[in-house]
Amino acid sequence: MKAYKAVVFDLDGTLLNTLEDLCDSTNYALMQKGYPTRDIDEVRSFVGNGVEKLIVRALPENTCESEVVEVLKIFKEHYKVNSKNKTRPYEGIMELLKELKDKDFKMAIVSNKFDLAVKELNKEFFGEYIEYAYGECETIRKKPNPDAVFMALKDLDVLQHEAVYVGDSDVDILTAQNAGLDCISVTWGFRTRRELEMSGAVSIIDEPIDLMDIIYKY
Repeated sequence: MKAYKAVVFDLDGTLLNTLEDLCDSTNYALMQKGYPTRDIDEVRSFVGNGVEKLIVRALPENTCESEVVEVLKIFKEHYKVNSKNKTRPYEGIMELLKELKDKDFKMAIVSNKFDLAVKELNKEFFGEYIEYAYGECETIRKKPNPDAVFMALKDLDVLQHEAVYVGDSDVDILTAQNAGLDCISVTWGFRTRRELEMSGAVSIIDEPIDLMDIIYKY
């Protein structure tokens, strides 16, 4: 018996492990401008609020806005052609998506990554399963604003109570709250169970397939 009709996924840290490619592009941009590089754990703590925030956090404190713009431009140009070097779905994700499709769940992605990258990564890795993918652009405000979630619900033709949001961060928890959706948090991404609990997570899973136990009762 279905508890929901649709699943809206976050991308980075939820479906895809993008951390190494994000770290590589961040450090490439920093080095091009003569700034110190960041290690992967630092970059892990910087992600979640879009690439502009990632760059702001990676740069030295109080870096001027014009310099942020320059470094961000370099990052985007590099990431555009290097976003799939090391990025892979987390273990168990492809099996989960197949199970969801077999059970006739509708699926979408809502991410704070820039829109072109979101659509390209979805097409590359999940095109067989997920039709709709939304990222940050001029007409879509970043999470935790619920705009993109509402767009997903409209395209999926489901109501708020018929969908669940799945993500790995405090931003995702707030996004679900702002959109009026139940939220399931995952521990294999960029935040620890403790961090999720401190951010108000109500439902937490440790393996992708565990999602089925919550949203579908056999």
